[in-house]
Amino acid sequence: MTEAFPFLNPLRAVPGIRAGWVGRLAALPAQATAVDRDEAMRALAPDHEAAVAGMAGAPGRWIRAEQVHGNVVAVVADPQESAAPPVIAGADGLVTAASGWVLAIHVADCGAIWLADRRTGAIGLLHSGKKGTASNILGVAVATMRREFGSCPADMTAVLGPCIRPPHYEVDFAAEIGRQAQAAGIGHFHDCGENTAADLTRHYSYRMELGKTGRMMAMILREPTP
Repeated sequence: MTEAFPFLNPLRAVPGIRAGWVGRLAALPAQATAVDRDEAMRALAPDHEAAVAGMAGAPGRWIRAEQVHGNVVAVVADPQESAAPPVIAGADGLVTAASGWVLAIHVADCGAIWLADRRTGAIGLLHSGKKGTASNILGVAVATMRREFGSCPADMTAVLGPCIRPPHYEVDFAAEIGRQAQAAGIGHFHDCGENTAADLTRHYSYRMELGKTGRMMAMILREPTP
């Protein structure tokens, strides 16, 4: 589920970083996700949890953003010291310098943005749709990583995953994310170019499926130091 996505290769080229993506699950009956969000997520949960366990090497070591279509980026402390719940309320982005901790978000037309700092090892994962992009969550995340971890944007690799794009959506927020990456000084930015609304065999699309659909999942992990 998480290995055959070449758009993640720029992240996998960063030493000590694992990146994953769970797309539309062909093995899951369509009617299982043609429901409201909560019911769809219950159907997807076993596969998503298995993907996290496969990436982390153990179940339970992951955290998600609540995703309220804002630009709040939460700093995830070392999991051995953090009492944070598995979902960070009010946040659409997560950043950490801790290892062994899977950051995860769900998307179904909005863009997932992975961030990895080749020098410090810090990582981030963002949910950036129309509203999050308009409020420049990417710029907020870069500033947060600079402040918290001493990251330099030139050392960062960023990848924008599948998201809705024209002509299926009137706002080209993917293009704006590219402009924001350049303005932030990110050294290596990669846009996968995939349109979630154009291929419902590979993606869930909130717009094309009128809100009754599942969610893809993006993940990133900093590997534990030997």
